[in-house]
Amino acid sequence: MTTTSRAPDEASNATAPLQGRTAVVTGAGTGIGAATATALAERGAHAAVLGRRPERLAATAQSFDGLVVPADVTDPDSIVEAAGRVRTAWGRVDLVVVNAGFMAAAPVTEADPREWRQMLDVNVAGALETTRVFVPDLLAAAADGHATDLVLVSSIGAHLAMPDLSAYFASKAAVTQFGRCLRAELGPQGVRVRVVEPGNTASDLGQDMGNGAARGRLVSYVEQAPPIAAASVGEAIAWSCALPAGVNLAALEVLPTVQG
Repeated sequence: MTTTSRAPDEASNATAPLQGRTAVVTGAGTGIGAATATALAERGAHAAVLGRRPERLAATAQSFDGLVVPADVTDPDSIVEAAGRVRTAWGRVDLVVVNAGFMAAAPVTEADPREWRQMLDVNVAGALETTRVFVPDLLAAAADGHATDLVLVSSIGAHLAMPDLSAYFASKAAVTQFGRCLRAELGPQGVRVRVVEPGNTASDLGQDMGNGAARGRLVSYVEQAPPIAAASVGEAIAWSCALPAGVNLAALEVLPTVQG
């Protein structure tokens, strides 16, 4: 009987396909961000968790000895400082998951302009600023022949039309389009840009919105399509980052089956 075995490096790649990579995940205190950081670390990456709530970040990082970096994506100086801390600890970053988000729902005639501004600041400006700060690292890693990933977490809402969620969906449509354009800009330079659009996902997103009636309608909608676990989205993101360097899964919709 003839048997074959993989070389040690092949076995290592199979069990830890992201070994040696340095990842940054924003909005990593809870939900998709926490699940993604965990999934990346489980596959061998060094994972730095960024967000506004240090205690939540610490809870995320404790299971994989991650780097906790408090940061506010709406503050450009905060992101620059966070990037410096990651580089000092682990060197150049080659995997960035732009996940921080804020959701509020309300009919347009009842909307709180402060919530609109917060969605634009976090979801759009925050995504742009985080990308701007880390893209030089990604370009340098790609130039050295390494796999590099920029993952933008948008929403399936970028393609839907629903009452109460016009501003939130508009902010996520901006993220999706930003990713498409970045793919045309950075792809030829070796950086894989990926837009991930989750459907109904269990998280605390939207729990602090001000309009109680709209929140109730949103809960009723979600009950019609029970959410998937955040871990399912995190696993999908980590899997996509482990593809061979020359392959990009450019867009990824992760939905409950009953949602489509």
